[in-house]
Amino acid sequence: MGGVNAPLYNNEILRLAASIPFHARIERPQASVEKRSPVCGSRVAVDVDLDAEGRVAAVGMLVRACALGQASAALMSAHVLGRSAAELAETRDQLTAWLAGERADPPEWPRLELFAPALPHRARHPSIRLAFEAAAEAAALAARHEAAPVQARGRL
Repeated sequence: MGGVNAPLYNNEILRLAASIPFHARIERPQASVEKRSPVCGSRVAVDVDLDAEGRVAAVGMLVRACALGQASAALMSAHVLGRSAAELAETRDQLTAWLAGERADPPEWPRLELFAPALPHRARHPSIRLAFEAAAEAAALAARHEAAPVQARGRL
C-alpha cells in the first residue's frame, strides 16, 4: 500500500470499513466511552471489560463514522484483546503524533500504515483517532476499578 500519494479511500480501507470486529455493545461493561468528531460528526462508542491482569478481555463498539473512522475502528478492535490501558494510551498518543507530523513512523499497531494517504488531510485525522481515543480512555476507566459501569463522553 502506497504512501501519502495513494488514494485516500483505497480498497483496503473500504474492506476494513466493512469488517469491524466486535461491532456490538457489551451489555454491562466495566467502562464505556463515546468519542465524537466535531469536524465530521463521526462517533465511536467503545465498551471494555478487563481481566484480572488489567488487559482487555472483551470489547464492544458502536461505530457511526466515515470509511476512515470505520477502518480505524476495525484495526483497533481486531488487535485490542490482551492489551493494557497503558499500551492503548501509548498507541493513541503515537497515532496522534504521527498524524500531526510529529513522528515519522506509524505506531507499532498492525496495519496503521494504511492511513499514510490521510496524513496531509488534517480534517480526516479526528475520525481516524476516535476508536483509539475511546478504547484508551475506556481501558483507563476500567483499570481504576470503578464500582459501576462508567460512562464518559468527549469531543476531539
